[in-house]
Amino acid sequence: MRLKFLKHRWQRRLTRALTGTLAAVLVLGFLINLYWSPILARTVKKMVLNSSDSLYSVNFTDAELHVLQGKIVLFNVSLQPDMRVYARKQKLNLAPNNLYRLHIKRIVLKHIHPFTLYFCKRLDIGEVILSRPEIAATYRLNHTKDTIVKDSRTLYQRVSKTLHSIHAGHIGLNDVSFKYTDYSGNRVVISQLKEMNLDATDLLIDSASQTDKSRFLYCKDIVAEFNHFSGHTLNGLYSYNMRLLTLSTRTSQLNAQGVKLEPLEANDFFQKSRHDRFTVEIDSLQLNNFDFLTYHKYRTLSATSMIIDNGNIAVFSKQRPKAKKKLNKSGTFPNAGVYKLQTDLKIDTVLLHHINVAYTQLNLKSRKTGTAFFNNTSGRILNLTTNPAALQKNNVCPVTLTSYFMGKGKLDVAFYFNLTDKNQAYSYKGHMGPMDLTRVNPAVMPMAMIKVNSGKVKSFDFDIHADIHSSKGRVTLLYNNLKLTLLKPDTAQNKLRRMTIASFFANIFIIKHNNPDNEGGPPRSFYVNYPREPDFPFFKTVWKTLLSGIRSCAGYGDKKEKEVKTQLADRALQKKEHKEKKAERKEKRAEKKLAKERAKRSL
Repeated sequence: MRLKFLKHRWQRRLTRALTGTLAAVLVLGFLINLYWSPILARTVKKMVLNSSDSLYSVNFTDAELHVLQGKIVLFNVSLQPDMRVYARKQKLNLAPNNLYRLHIKRIVLKHIHPFTLYFCKRLDIGEVILSRPEIAATYRLNHTKDTIVKDSRTLYQRVSKTLHSIHAGHIGLNDVSFKYTDYSGNRVVISQLKEMNLDATDLLIDSASQTDKSRFLYCKDIVAEFNHFSGHTLNGLYSYNMRLLTLSTRTSQLNAQGVKLEPLEANDFFQKSRHDRFTVEIDSLQLNNFDFLTYHKYRTLSATSMIIDNGNIAVFSKQRPKAKKKLNKSGTFPNAGVYKLQTDLKIDTVLLHHINVAYTQLNLKSRKTGTAFFNNTSGRILNLTTNPAALQKNNVCPVTLTSYFMGKGKLDVAFYFNLTDKNQAYSYKGHMGPMDLTRVNPAVMPMAMIKVNSGKVKSFDFDIHADIHSSKGRVTLLYNNLKLTLLKPDTAQNKLRRMTIASFFANIFIIKHNNPDNEGGPPRSFYVNYPREPDFPFFKTVWKTLLSGIRSCAGYGDKKEKEVKTQLADRALQKKEHKEKKAERKEKRAEKKLAKERAKRSL
């Protein structure tokens, strides 16, 4: 039975014509696919070989050209380096620092104009989708700057005989498996990522774009996104993790969220290391004008600014029994620690916002830990660099900070670190405003075994010049109504016990309760000359230096401490001698009594 819409002759003729045309197009498309696929394969392979100066070759198991859909599909694509060419380039000092291997299960190129590709030699692609890409990269420091190459042609000049232009609107790589092997250090470092996404927009290779400096790898923008980026430090003491790391080449911004640096458990950490134990948590970190290409090539980290927002830094220092050979901890000083990054570093400005810092120390004598808090710390670091050229121009790194000591006393401090001095010279000066002195008890009770019963700070000023050998400068602490209790460890009950007589003696005869002594009088200000022990890290050195000045202002300086210790030792000796004489008299009386009893019995 004939269909109703084929009732008329003209309808039947039109249907036959359309059917014949469609069949012809399908057959033509099939024949074109058979004809063009080998041409496409040869074109792609030739282009990769020419553009990489024969270093890389590309292969794929199959290529399909769908004319009607404007689509090209490549299957099982692999990019491999020719190691013979690489070795030859190494001998000529022309080998790149980074070497890549790539495998992609399928590449789909959409919205392609094949006739434009064939007749005009212009490859125009609307979108490129890469399925399950696996990338393996290796890094060897073959050279530290761009080498002079014999073939100085641009990428466009190398492929121009094959293609006049290449354009892709969007390139997407999702769920990339990435393995990175670094051979540049003393140990081989392997990092692996399984949650990486890459998006590139407006890729253009032509006669104009070859000199366009606003493009990165010929793209207007490349956005890389890393989820749950984690790893371990070389020494195995720390693990690091970033919840999200993103990089945009258009904005030259690197953003990290949820940054954590976590040490091993305390017992395991201090069995393997004698250094301070750090814990770092940062909500947000941003690098501006980050030169990713230079970092990618030579591990040179360059940026105009770094912004760190909201975080916590905890430092734990453990006192150890005195060893025969003291470990030198001068490497903990900031002007030495920056070189431990082992990278060419140059950041013009670092801005800190709302960072909480806690310094904790375990005192072997008290068997307690004391913590000094610096809350809501904000500030600026300038000229943070290890770059030799930058250091020749300026070798000082200024650090200005505003913080709240123990959450109350507003503290403004400025550090100046000499980044080239062999003795790691540095200086710091600062001012702290009014504060209730009882707030410092969580720090001074375990660390100094002193309890502050009362006292008000009016101002605290210091100006110290130091290096790894000593700290010298002036400390001034103005206060009122200072009263203390001296403590000693009670090992039986694991607590600190009050020294009643010593505390009474200290408050009556030693401690200066006010500075100045009389209102309107001249204040006491002391010059500190504190020799640093080799095993003292940076934070402990600063703390001990300032504490020696504070004690002097309170009347309990080194000289007074020696006098008190001498007096206490004399009193202890006198008490011991008194007990010995008393015991001797008692013994003599007992002997006399015994002699009398014997005499009576003999009678």
